[in-house]
Amino acid sequence: MMKYILVTGGVISGIGKGIIASSVGTILKSCGLRVTAIKIDPYINIDAGTFSPYEHGEVFVLDDGGEVDLDLGNYERFLDIRLTRDNNLTTGKIYQSVINKERKGDYLGKTVQVVPHITDAIQEWVMTQAKVPVDGDEIEPQVCVIELGGTVGDIESMPFVEAFRQFQFKVKRENFCNIHVSLIPQPSATGEQKTKPTQNSVRELRGLGLSPDLIMCRCSTVLETSVKEKISMFCHVEPQQVICVHDVASIYRVPLLLEDQGVVSYLSRRLNMPIETKSRTMLTKWKEMSDRSDRLLEQCSIALVGKYTKFSDSYASVIKALEHSALAINHKLEVKYIDSACLEPSTLQEEPVKYHEAWQKLCSADGILVPGGFGVRGTEGKIHAINWARKQRKPFLGVCLGMQLAVCEFARNVLGWSDANSTEFDPESTHPVVIDMPEHNPGQMGGTMRLGKRRTIFKTSNSVLRKLYGDADYVDERHRHRFEVILHRVLTPHTGSQQAERRLNKDGVISL
Repeated sequence: MMKYILVTGGVISGIGKGIIASSVGTILKSCGLRVTAIKIDPYINIDAGTFSPYEHGEVFVLDDGGEVDLDLGNYERFLDIRLTRDNNLTTGKIYQSVINKERKGDYLGKTVQVVPHITDAIQEWVMTQAKVPVDGDEIEPQVCVIELGGTVGDIESMPFVEAFRQFQFKVKRENFCNIHVSLIPQPSATGEQKTKPTQNSVRELRGLGLSPDLIMCRCSTVLETSVKEKISMFCHVEPQQVICVHDVASIYRVPLLLEDQGVVSYLSRRLNMPIETKSRTMLTKWKEMSDRSDRLLEQCSIALVGKYTKFSDSYASVIKALEHSALAINHKLEVKYIDSACLEPSTLQEEPVKYHEAWQKLCSADGILVPGGFGVRGTEGKIHAINWARKQRKPFLGVCLGMQLAVCEFARNVLGWSDANSTEFDPESTHPVVIDMPEHNPGQMGGTMRLGKRRTIFKTSNSVLRKLYGDADYVDERHRHRFEVILHRVLTPHTGSQQAERRLNKDGVISL
């Protein structure tokens, strides 16, 4: 039987449920179990594709083109699995599927209601998706970790809580358990760890029909024994079912933290799972990586020149990639966030202090990364940063919009096309070096970009890109963009090559 682990949250949102769900999956996978994950978002949007980065952070793109919550990125990174768009369940998707059935007459004239139709649709979706292989083979997973977004008590999440109240009886108690993540605040005035918010949260959850098997307490310092016993007494669980998840140096320490407190042995008993008792190589390697991360001495600073720098989750995948790269070369990463608008001359006139601070950060960094984004705001600041990096021969990487603007900067300042631009920002430009793609539908925002995994074939043996990818014949990468560079416009005048043209065939394979 499939084992289901539901992760809920209390007191506040953004408490770390995604990291805890990923960590639980990681320690179970280290035991030899096949693990999958589902993220439930109670918002009415169909997917995360139209969100502002300030709303929910980065939109994570899957192989199949699904635009999903950034927690699915954590699942893929921690568990080394490949998920699909259906692993991210939203209220919008559920209601859309139910309404489509109603329009086709599938309910035989019945009055369509939240209970049982919406709750049944949620349960069916979870049970179906839990069986989809995610390890690159055709073997069904054994454990499904389900994260319910938001906070218990939210109006939006009520249908999902009710669905899982029913679900625990449908799949039987021995196949379902609930992990509740709650905040233990510690006011600086007294330094005392407060349990009342957690007591109230658990009481509300139990009132809705779900009883937590494990209470994971998010706190700034290690949970005191007396506090753990108090939570145990008032929340109707054993002391060993109260888990301390205090702040640690790296999120990659969290699986080790849970392992040390006996989470695997508890879940093994509670869900009757076949856990291997021998030494776990995966967790040993995980510990070695965490220890190495804590011992790094040399530092590398990267200036991230973006438009959404007030919220670091807006660039979650970029930051993770930088962290992994720094770890691979035994360096500690320092990211210097720079609002690209602050690099523009207009800022010098209005807020000179911000202007000079931004340029000081940029000039003192070891490398510069310009990530993606939408809209014209801040683009000229990015171009100024790119121009400075090129002239100073500073290591530079442009991703998505960053790469497009690097082409614009090159065309303007090397080829002499002063008005070179993207049609996104200047449709009347006489040198549109970045243009709309065939997939782009200006009349609709959601799902109209080039999305998901695409294969790029290197057609020449002396390609620089080919060498960077280890002299491979092709590379598979995920895309999320509406505009593309016209390479022959930029390269032909500069190199004289008549072959520098980018083609996309009917199967979506890009050739360089």
